[in-house]
Amino acid sequence: MENYKISFEDLQKLAGELLKQDYNVITTSADCKKFLSIRNENEFRLDASAKPTDISLKEFFLPKSESLFFYNKFKEEVELIDVTPNESKTVVIGAKPCDASAIPVLSKVFNWDYKDEFFNKRVENTIIIGIACSYKDQFCFCTSVGLSQNSEKGSDLFLTPLNDNFYTLKTISEKGKKFLEEFSFLNKNKTEEMPEEKKTEHSNEEEFEYVNIKNWLDESFSSEYWDSIGELCIGCAQCAYTCPTCHCFDIVDESCGYSCGRRVKNWDSCQFGLFTRHASGHNPRNEQSNRYRQRILHKFKYYKDRFDEILCTGCGRCSHGCPVSINILEVLQDLESFEVRKGV
Repeated sequence: MENYKISFEDLQKLAGELLKQDYNVITTSADCKKFLSIRNENEFRLDASAKPTDISLKEFFLPKSESLFFYNKFKEEVELIDVTPNESKTVVIGAKPCDASAIPVLSKVFNWDYKDEFFNKRVENTIIIGIACSYKDQFCFCTSVGLSQNSEKGSDLFLTPLNDNFYTLKTISEKGKKFLEEFSFLNKNKTEEMPEEKKTEHSNEEEFEYVNIKNWLDESFSSEYWDSIGELCIGCAQCAYTCPTCHCFDIVDESCGYSCGRRVKNWDSCQFGLFTRHASGHNPRNEQSNRYRQRILHKFKYYKDRFDEILCTGCGRCSHGCPVSINILEVLQDLESFEVRKGV
């Protein structure tokens, strides 16, 4: 591990050097509502105190729509044209722990029974420079899912603000260390000791004990609680689309006429009524309460059972944008209270 003390101007210069070398440089937008690819170093933004972006970092690794192959139909045969994974190099600067940590979580499912070369190639070609977060509101609960405002999980390099202009930069992965070697102008900033870090106002207190929730979910598939919360949900899937870890997708063939077309992977959601409807018309999750139950069970039970990971980073995006004001933190606290009361 190596440590550097760098300024905002150093990072801005780094962004400019990367752009000259044809890197795709991703930072937050000026209003901090989304991640975007910048065109010049003057567009570079960094704000540890800003609310997490409305849209997560996920779409740069798992695009909303992705062509898998193209085809041409001839009289006697069909020609398949493979799509080559994108080889472009990317650097993300300023990913908060609730975004950066999602990438290794998603990697578990995309390398489970089949290795997704498109996803893996993007991860391989991306350097993630994370940043400690100093934001906290009524929807945040990263500390309850094994993270914190200083979590380095998923980052190759990690920034911690010292004041309004200076940061410590720590190498986390071997990939991050090798990346920095390409930029000699940063070597002057190397330091043997970490400078005193600026204290954040972000609370380290946990909002719930995850083990209580897991214990309740293990035994409560048929609970009446799912009916009550399901009555509120309208199945719009805003929660899934803004989430850094939701990864449901559909695969469809799209034709451009009789003779050609493509197979494409598109974002989908378990909150849609069509998601589990069979060709026969039968739907095993025919009510919204069943679908919301699936969302909670997948994130806090099924994924944990299979991959030993919680499929949630506690960012609160699903609650921020819910049109009917469902707060997933309050739902989880309800589940914990049910489990605690069982022992009283």
